[in-house]
Amino acid sequence: MPASGPAADYPVVLGDPFVVDGVTYTPADRMNYDAVGRSTVGGEGGSAVSGAHRTLPLPSYVEVTSLETGRTILVRIERRGPMGGNALIELSPGAAAQLGAEGNVPVRVRRVNPPEAERALLRGGQQAPARMDTPKSLVAVLARKLEQQEGPGQPAPQIAPPAIGEAVQVPPPTPLTVLPAQPKPKPQPSRPAASGGFVIQIGAFSDKARAEKAAARSGGAVSPAGKLWRVRVGPFATQAQADAALAKARAAGYSEARVQRAN
Repeated sequence: MPASGPAADYPVVLGDPFVVDGVTYTPADRMNYDAVGRSTVGGEGGSAVSGAHRTLPLPSYVEVTSLETGRTILVRIERRGPMGGNALIELSPGAAAQLGAEGNVPVRVRRVNPPEAERALLRGGQQAPARMDTPKSLVAVLARKLEQQEGPGQPAPQIAPPAIGEAVQVPPPTPLTVLPAQPKPKPQPSRPAASGGFVIQIGAFSDKARAEKAAARSGGAVSPAGKLWRVRVGPFATQAQADAALAKARAAGYSEARVQRAN
């Protein structure tokens, strides 16, 4: 008799390395897998909510988030693939329908360990309960990460506007490369001692147009500093608010972001 209950998810299979379009993929059991890429829709799986992945264990479970809408669903990885192209994951028709995805869609794929009740629903060809939509602020950060990953020439994810009444935090700006010959701004302490207004400086640019572009994308402001143009986010009324914004900026990869006194 076929296994049922939790035993139906075992044994977990990895398999040998294989090649797709000249790239070698080595399956690995990574519990903290979290990546952005593009999805595609395959012909396997029918109405079941399943998917194909090149390296995750078979079976395993992932949350797939559309970077166009923020919709997030639970998917059971059952197959190897995609076996062509550069898509990150191949969705069954049923999974694509639940996600609201048609064709090539920007997505986040994050491995999770769902409860047995949800695993059983997916094994039985049904949908797991809907997840809460991913906040638009996080979707925007993930979309920019994908844009940087793909490089120029790829269509940028189109992010749906927030619903009326939805609170949205302005995400940190996309980091831009500063020319090596530029003088660096004088280092400032990350925690000014006196009270008052604070700002987060993300970067300084020799070209005003580039600074204005970065400011427009981040919701920040441009100010002159000698021969440079600074991009700052804020101001923040308290040190605690500034520290929270600084932590978010550094967590997003802006290691040189710093708190400065607003002036």
